[in-house]
Amino acid sequence: MKVSTMRKIDRWLGVPACFFLTVVHKLFKLFTFWRKAAPIEAKSILIVKLAEQGATVLADGAIRRAVKIFGKDNVYFIVFQTNRFILDVMDIIPRGNVISIPDKNIFSIFGGTIRALLRARKIPIDAAVDFEFFARSSAILTFLSGAKIRVGLHGLGGGAPYRGDLMTHRLNYNPHLHTSRMFEMMVEAANLPPQDMPRLNIEISESRGIKSRFEPDEEELNRFRAILENQAGTKNYSPLILLNANASDLLPLRRWPVDRYVELAKKLLEKSPDVYIAFTGAPDETEHSQRLVREINSPRCFSMTGKTTMRELLILYTLADALVTNDSGPAHFASLTDIEVITLFGPETPKLFGAQTPHSHIIHKDIPCSPCVSAYNNRYSVCKDNICLQRIQVQEVYDLLCELCRL
Repeated sequence: MKVSTMRKIDRWLGVPACFFLTVVHKLFKLFTFWRKAAPIEAKSILIVKLAEQGATVLADGAIRRAVKIFGKDNVYFIVFQTNRFILDVMDIIPRGNVISIPDKNIFSIFGGTIRALLRARKIPIDAAVDFEFFARSSAILTFLSGAKIRVGLHGLGGGAPYRGDLMTHRLNYNPHLHTSRMFEMMVEAANLPPQDMPRLNIEISESRGIKSRFEPDEEELNRFRAILENQAGTKNYSPLILLNANASDLLPLRRWPVDRYVELAKKLLEKSPDVYIAFTGAPDETEHSQRLVREINSPRCFSMTGKTTMRELLILYTLADALVTNDSGPAHFASLTDIEVITLFGPETPKLFGAQTPHSHIIHKDIPCSPCVSAYNNRYSVCKDNICLQRIQVQEVYDLLCELCRL
């Protein structure tokens, strides 16, 4: 199912559902006010992060922190089926602890959600942490998981999107804290007393980067080398520069103009007789990438779009020298390898979403209207003309690439 469709469902069905569950929850508390609940020491934790594989990579440190606190076998994760792959690659928690929800259509999501909740309640779960910022679906999942401790972001009168009052540990969204550190803060909050929240008398250290690494075995590496050699038309395709010329339908505003990618590719090919260019992207972008290859019209430029699985894409990152990408998932997937990554930021800020790796190189124009999307507006912008990205010139991307690849 398209992300845009999921967002509409989350809004139009999620808001009344959160309101209804909040009323039920408050009525239950009203009629059981005389019961004094004993303090709970959580021994198991469920992390809810349904969408965006790139953000799951940013949660690397938080998941590792959960493992340290609760033990590897007591950390569980709920994710959409299409986003499960990257979690398996990170290999931090047992694969059997990952609960995936099919997301082909609304019916598979509904049925998969019911099964996921039944499994979570059977475990049982002591604490549940909602890693989605202000999504209603994840708040509902967290509430219905059966966890007595529920950690998540709350509007707290700050004008954030409404999603009811379903958390026991209500945290304030900090727009000055990198997303990776925000996730760690939420895990730490699970075993803290809720009465003083959103205040948190703890310290979260500066990001330590992504510890998870992708290491293909020799057999699959050789097998993919043969595929790459066939597409490149040679065994000598180095240096190889990858261009990811699109972004997901979650936020099309993040796209650098495609003619800039064409111009960049031509400059690189003219600069060095040895350089090769490959376009990457989702399968539904195959024809789009092929048009760009035809426009560039060079035997050293080809498309890998739609020709790799997600795992093969990561193998491609291990074989290539550099990746230029819009602010999207590939910038974070690539941080699991040693490829040099240039990420072009515009409507969002790298201060919150920049990849956590020394191989990450960010280009961002700090104009007054950028960033224009945030958790507070559910990542929706009225802007229709992304001048923040258009201000990034081909020459500066080209210069940085030449420096990184020593062209």
